[in-house]
Amino acid sequence: MLGENIKQLRKEKNISQKELASLINVSQRLISNYEDGSATPTVENLIKIADTFKVSLDFLTDRYK
Repeated sequence: MLGENIKQLRKEKNISQKELASLINVSQRLISNYEDGSATPTVENLIKIADTFKVSLDFLTDRYK
């Protein structure tokens, strides 16, 4: 779910994987891995992603759905 949420938010904001990677200072490949579930973001990167999209960590991780 986390990867799907990142991808959905990114597409809603019309931000490419490369642009998101640049915004949070990681590689484009790592963003791709987050989205396909082959990697899990660190807490630090989760916070950066949530801040970038102005959403809560609960929303990003589907904690309360």
